[in-house]
Amino acid sequence: MKTKRAILLGIAIWIVGILFYSISFYVPILENAENQANLVLFIVVMPLVWLGCSFYYKNDYKTHGYIVGQTMLLTAVVLDALLTVPIFVIPNGGNHYSFFTSLGFWIIAFEFLAVAVLFWYTRVYPHGITSKQ
Repeated sequence: MKTKRAILLGIAIWIVGILFYSISFYVPILENAENQANLVLFIVVMPLVWLGCSFYYKNDYKTHGYIVGQTMLLTAVVLDALLTVPIFVIPNGGNHYSFFTSLGFWIIAFEFLAVAVLFWYTRVYPHGITSKQ
């Protein structure tokens, strides 16, 4: 596994995700701005993780998508704990506990892993089978 590459991609996904999350507060569409931001993040995570996996798997076909997705996700979670919560959540009355136990966080985390695994099964796994024959 190319850990450094997965971590760097996790950082890039987190940066773009936090940008979209933050910008969504300035474009009021739904009444609840928090739900709107989570919805935007939910939508944006899919192509971001897919693109991140496509960059990761340019040179490595051996590592399972779950491991790559988990590494990228854990990178984003660490950045959330160190930066997102202190900068965005705590000033608005939240805390680490409320952030990491929210249903929206876990749905997006599951989606993150699911997209990485789906990418592996659709783009990498079949390629690995044909190269063995």
